[in-house]
Amino acid sequence: MTKYITKRIFMSALTLFIIIFVLFVLIRIMPGDPFSVERMSAEMILQKREELGLNKPILVQFVDYLSLLASGSFGNGTSLYNGAPIKPILTTCLMNSFKIGVLSILFGTAVGLTIGIVAALNRGKFLDGLCTLVSILGVCIPSYVFMIFLQYTFAYKIPFFPYFFDPSKFLTSAVMPAMSLSLFAISTIARFTRNEMLEVLNSDYVKLAEAKGLYGFELIRKHVLRNALIPIVTVIAPLVVDLLTGAMVIEKIYGINGVGKLMVDAIAGQGVDYNYVLALGIVFSALYIGAMLVLDILYGIIDPRIRLTAKEGF
Repeated sequence: MTKYITKRIFMSALTLFIIIFVLFVLIRIMPGDPFSVERMSAEMILQKREELGLNKPILVQFVDYLSLLASGSFGNGTSLYNGAPIKPILTTCLMNSFKIGVLSILFGTAVGLTIGIVAALNRGKFLDGLCTLVSILGVCIPSYVFMIFLQYTFAYKIPFFPYFFDPSKFLTSAVMPAMSLSLFAISTIARFTRNEMLEVLNSDYVKLAEAKGLYGFELIRKHVLRNALIPIVTVIAPLVVDLLTGAMVIEKIYGINGVGKLMVDAIAGQGVDYNYVLALGIVFSALYIGAMLVLDILYGIIDPRIRLTAKEGF
């Protein structure tokens, strides 16, 4: 198991390094200039570029940026927040998105698994059709449309929740955006859970367990859920990152100072802040790679055959 985890960590670190290099080079060779919208003379722009090291060769800039990352910093912005350091602002926004994302994950996973299990255990019945309808609606309805509906219903018509996000009232403020973000997760997890549960329920080893007199909850717990878990975890892992990093439109509508809103501001503000775009790209990539690393480790724990197969490869 230790060798299996070590290989996965090495591959994850290598992948992240390649992504950082590609992101850095692409942003540096993009047309335009972070100071092009500012009223600065050509001499001032040259001086600013020299201060930021933008006149150096790209590889030299990349090495300098790696040393900056190694020190735990992302440098300063170029247009957002008057060029203030990126790290404290990014940390604050990430924590805001993280808190709401955790609620979305817990709610979406719990409801999605429940709907999928109920649908599978009642295949062809009314409950199966109802759960399938809910899953289809969850995919078809955009999260921001559902968000507007919740705002109109539970903030305007029935003023139960605040219309916009209020950090001082986090629990009540986080309910509507968390439910909106979890809508797609609920439908996706429900559909995969239903399909995998049906496949396992029709397998030979489940029929053998039933023939031995194992029914009900014990059969589901010991034989069905465990074997249906791997494909479901595969779906949940990327959804977790999507929910943790927030949704740009949802955060804009609800006034949440999260990383989704920060990305929109960095791209569509007074001028594109390349340093923020790069920092956010690295953070998003690291979160996805981290989620897939955890997924690989969970694979090895849930199904030891995966570890044995991995020994034959890299």
